[in-house]
Amino acid sequence: MILALSPAWVIALAAASALGYALLAGWRSRMGRRSSMGLFFLAWLLHALSLTEGLFGEPPRFGFAPALSMTVWLVLTVVAIENQLSTRLNTRGYLVGLGAVAVLLPLAFPGLTYPTIASPWLPLHWALGIASYGLFGAAVAHGYGMSLAEKRLRAGDDRGDGVPLLTLERLTFRFVEAGFVLLTASLLAGWYFAETVYGPQLRSMWNHKTIFSMLAWLTFAGLLIGRLQQGWRGPQAVRVLYLGAGFLLLSYLGSRFVLEVILPRA
Repeated sequence: MILALSPAWVIALAAASALGYALLAGWRSRMGRRSSMGLFFLAWLLHALSLTEGLFGEPPRFGFAPALSMTVWLVLTVVAIENQLSTRLNTRGYLVGLGAVAVLLPLAFPGLTYPTIASPWLPLHWALGIASYGLFGAAVAHGYGMSLAEKRLRAGDDRGDGVPLLTLERLTFRFVEAGFVLLTASLLAGWYFAETVYGPQLRSMWNHKTIFSMLAWLTFAGLLIGRLQQGWRGPQAVRVLYLGAGFLLLSYLGSRFVLEVILPRA
């Protein structure tokens, strides 16, 4: 059984974190701000601790599920910081619900083992890539919120209990810009240190992982250029953001899912 690969303490941490996220998703509206933030921080901390076993265990493991779980954790981190800065930026129920699912995924799909790290540059390449995933994930979450705010505005809903549309738009593009910088650094690091990092696999560098990563980079570059030169905003910008995020999702997570789940069962 796959769960047997994870120590009991990791299973307990992940289960407790998922429970905390689930309670927030279902009962957040009935909790006070202090209680909900306290429960969120506890679930967030347990989530982080559950990820450490795969990264720092002997041998370390990594794959699509830990990468997705870490990405969601980073998005929730960004949201938590925003909540502290503004009372109007409330944690979305769907985000903590996603956290409840993401924290459990590595228990079923712990990833592949890495008995030896081919190069000290490989963890840097991973870190830059996952950080860019987190920032683009935050951009997608804010872009979705921007779409909802625009629909409310068009419907004449002026309750005034949400984040202003222009604020959401500004935050969305700030995350896109930061994510683009880290994605560029990740691609450059992977390209420049390819032989050191990947060794004999250098000949297969132009696989679908690299192609989807480049498509994502080009899409986000086009989004930023369109924003700067053509003033892209609203649904048009959000659609391009979703497209770039889809390419990025297919690059690493998609390739690892095929290697770890599809091919072994073929």
